[in-house]
Amino acid sequence: MADPTTQTCPICGVQIVPGGLGGDRVIFSSGPQGTRSKLWARVCQFNKQPGCINEQGKSETISSDDYYKDAPSPAPE
Repeated sequence: MADPTTQTCPICGVQIVPGGLGGDRVIFSSGPQGTRSKLWARVCQFNKQPGCINEQGKSETISSDDYYKDAPSPAPE
C-alpha cells in the first residue's frame, strides 16, 4: 500500500513521495527514481496541462543530468 502522503499526478501518473533527506522522491513508471527537477525537465515542461502536481519542479535547480541524454536542453526563456 502507498504511503498516505504519496501524491499521484493525474496527468502523467508518476508518484511523488514528499520529504526525505534528499528532498521529494519521484517514482517514474520505469527506470530509477528521480527528483522533481528531473520530472520537470523530462515531462512537465512539455505537458502544460492543468492538474500537474509538479509546478514547483520548474523552480528547482535543473542540472544537465536531469534531461534525457539524447535530447537537447531547451532554450532559455
